[in-house]
Amino acid sequence: MKYSVAVIFIFCFLPLAKAQYAFRAVVKDKDKHPIPGVIVADKHGHGAATNDSGRVIIANVNITPDTFYFTFVGYQSDSVIADMHNDRWHEVTLSEGGKELEEVIFVSSTRTNERIENAPVKVEVLGKEELDEENTIRPANIASILGDVSGVQIQQSSATSGNTNVRIQGLNGQYTQILRDGMPLYDGFSGGFGILQIPPLDLRQVELIKGSASTLYGGGAIAGLINLISKRPTNEQEAIFTINATTLQEQDVNVYFAKRSKKFGYTLFAAYDHQNAVDVNGDGFSDAPQLSTFNIHPRLFFYPDEKTTLTVGYNGTFERRYGGDLQVINGLPDSTHQYYEKDLTHRNTGELIFERALPGLVKLTVKGSVSSFDRNISTNIDEINGNQLNYYSEASVFIPQKNNSIVAGINATGNNFKKLAGTDSIALNEFQDNVIGAFAQYTLHLPAQTTLEAGLRGDHTDHYGNFILPRIALFHRFNDRWAMRAGAGLGYKIPNPLEVQIIDYPTQDLQPLPTNIKAETSTGYNLEGNFKKDLGNDINLFINHAFFLTQIANPIVATQLADQRVVFSNGDKQVSTMGFDTYVKLTIKALELYLGYTYTDAERKYLQQNQFLPLTPRNRFAFTAVKPFAEKWRVGLEGSYVGSEYRDGDINTQPYFLAAVMVERKIGKKFTVVLNCENLLDYRQTKFEQIYTGPVTDPTFKPLWAPIDGRVVNLSVRIRPFNK
Repeated sequence: MKYSVAVIFIFCFLPLAKAQYAFRAVVKDKDKHPIPGVIVADKHGHGAATNDSGRVIIANVNITPDTFYFTFVGYQSDSVIADMHNDRWHEVTLSEGGKELEEVIFVSSTRTNERIENAPVKVEVLGKEELDEENTIRPANIASILGDVSGVQIQQSSATSGNTNVRIQGLNGQYTQILRDGMPLYDGFSGGFGILQIPPLDLRQVELIKGSASTLYGGGAIAGLINLISKRPTNEQEAIFTINATTLQEQDVNVYFAKRSKKFGYTLFAAYDHQNAVDVNGDGFSDAPQLSTFNIHPRLFFYPDEKTTLTVGYNGTFERRYGGDLQVINGLPDSTHQYYEKDLTHRNTGELIFERALPGLVKLTVKGSVSSFDRNISTNIDEINGNQLNYYSEASVFIPQKNNSIVAGINATGNNFKKLAGTDSIALNEFQDNVIGAFAQYTLHLPAQTTLEAGLRGDHTDHYGNFILPRIALFHRFNDRWAMRAGAGLGYKIPNPLEVQIIDYPTQDLQPLPTNIKAETSTGYNLEGNFKKDLGNDINLFINHAFFLTQIANPIVATQLADQRVVFSNGDKQVSTMGFDTYVKLTIKALELYLGYTYTDAERKYLQQNQFLPLTPRNRFAFTAVKPFAEKWRVGLEGSYVGSEYRDGDINTQPYFLAAVMVERKIGKKFTVVLNCENLLDYRQTKFEQIYTGPVTDPTFKPLWAPIDGRVVNLSVRIRPFNK
């Protein structure tokens, strides 16, 4: 551990070359508003992002005329040929459009200003256009849009409360790390409702890395990570209102305001979501819980000078979920109708981010967050009150040079769960872990359009010792059409009895971890190839084919005993998931087509038989098609095929197909109306089997492998009052 930390700090203080020539530019949209976050880079990938004023300065450039490329998600790319003999500012105007995923440049998850198209680590981005669309389809949360990405599975683990987890490349949800602006979010006691409480209107973009990403973000990112990037204010007053209603008796109101002046700025998001309990299949139990959620997220931005940004924010989420026997929910319990589960959750999070541009394009970032999560779980039998306190702090530096760059830093993270007063007898009274670590990543641009990236993390944990996590990645572009990536990395996961499982075990049944339990460790590999071609006449083709393999040693196994207690142990052999992920994007003028297929073979090697990982489809196919008409209308169609899944102690599930259709109408520049239908064919698990066993007074619900809420139609209106 001490040697890795020493290496990291040597990297931090490597000498920097001083710039002799610099390229200066200011980037605006067609209405002359500055665009922050645009990456400006030369053909070698050397560059930087525009600041909140849309300005960028790139040092260490050639004195001879050179071409600089301007790219940002949601806008068409542009380029400028500049001569460095003068210090003038180049003004560049970007037009909206350009949805090509692989052409996006600026991402936060790599921690570098590397072009995403040439980055050694593959990052997939859901940008402004996708999130704007999702805001009018599912304004309450981002679960649906994440499930549209190939290789990502959104799985509901509880029929009563709606608990949901995100699975990447076949692995269980606890191996996916969810970040907000680079800081860890939901885990453990608070994990099951995480993505269900994040509305898309509050986000600028969503970044996904599939596979090992532990070097930069900690041991939990074994299957991958999802980084949610918050919006930032611009110089123009911005306001967005979204009003939505569905046939599932849900109503949403979301509002967003933002404005920046010279020294100060703000963003303010607020949302209220209400849904009545609905019994779709008529079995007497809710298939959608009664729900009331209020979410507020104000952020203040301070700009002491052009090189410094200080962000202070607060996020509050207050929710009530009530599911179970519909007669009980409606206030008419009797001797037969008694079963219910009520979840009251309060989440309060404070955040602080300090960013400072230093000489030579060096960037210093210091950030931290503290989150307190209170949850009261009451049923007709038990009541549990618990609090989980999470904290995260980090200091990092980004040091770019002409042909290489370094990212290095230190961070500390931890969580502390404790049982609160008013709780019935439970075995798990408290649980905590703390981790301090250091990391470094070196990116080297080699000749022949090759980039090599090596990273190292060293972590010290309270109870499980030290972990050294190296990672290496390589990108090579053969020509304008063909490119490849390859990488490998290590990871680890600290045992946590409160992690959301595929089966939603009651908290009162969870037992403390045994003293001899070990942390899980992982090795992940990836290999992929890209092909893109401009076929002429506004026809573009992009194909990505990726192989993946992840192996987890000492896997944590949850076992439910005959007396309902859930105990934890380490498997003596590994969990392994392997397969490939292919997607094709085709743009034909204004028509956009996306096709994705994922093959996953996930196994629990520690079992003697039935080694398959349950509820993991081996075959999954998805497509989307979007076509605008006459600049006012837009129509979208999407579908997904989910293959048969294995179940422990039961027959295999049915394969099924889901379809959705959307129609959008713009009215002037201020109003957008969307009519959308999800699960058009009304496919439900309850059409094929009863999802509970046992008496109505004490039902046991089967694991969910398909939707249970059926066809849902929603009508929404989005209003932008300050659009011109």
